[in-house]
Amino acid sequence: MRRVLIANRGEIALRAVRACRQLGLESIAVHSTADANSPHVWAADRAVCIGPPPASASYLHVSGLIETATALKCDAVYPGYGFLSEKSDFAAKCRAAGLTFIGPSEETIACMGYKVAARRMVASLGVPVMPGSDRGFTEAAEAASVAREIGFPLLLKASGGGGGRGMRIAERAEDFASLFEQASSEANASFGHPEIYLEHFFREVHHVEIQVFGDRHMSEG
Repeated sequence: MRRVLIANRGEIALRAVRACRQLGLESIAVHSTADANSPHVWAADRAVCIGPPPASASYLHVSGLIETATALKCDAVYPGYGFLSEKSDFAAKCRAAGLTFIGPSEETIACMGYKVAARRMVASLGVPVMPGSDRGFTEAAEAASVAREIGFPLLLKASGGGGGRGMRIAERAEDFASLFEQASSEANASFGHPEIYLEHFFREVHHVEIQVFGDRHMSEG
């Protein structure tokens, strides 16, 4: 491995540039037109504009990123976290293009990166889960009946992403449709995936977050 395309931006990409430098690897940064002056752009060995400001047309543009990586003779792609790091099809397409995907296998990502599948998997192992939907929805009308079964207040969450994006709290049934549309629109803009799943919302709780990391060695093991 000699040259790595960093398919992310900001501090995540900047850390990746530093890691590449420490390992003696050449770093290729990508950026939207809005991020042309970001620190990761000038810190990398080379930077390429990947598209306009909307993430869907730049940092989430799978074919554009892979074409850029292959055109610049990169050996690997590092997705960071967020954006395409949880998209199994991106990992699969990188490998199909002869690029090393620096991350887990597509099978692992498909399970853990898609929140509905991850929920089903942990439930099958006997781990308690919040009362919620066992599938995602792209239409508010379709989700409304399930919402009533779970009961309000509800937490609407993006199936294909995290970080608070694509998330809304619906206190009443009357507000559900508009909040669903907001969450779905934000999820689509942030992750390229408009699907939303539902969980009952508990006010008095402590949030404990578990980060799941993996690479091809862990996946093979």
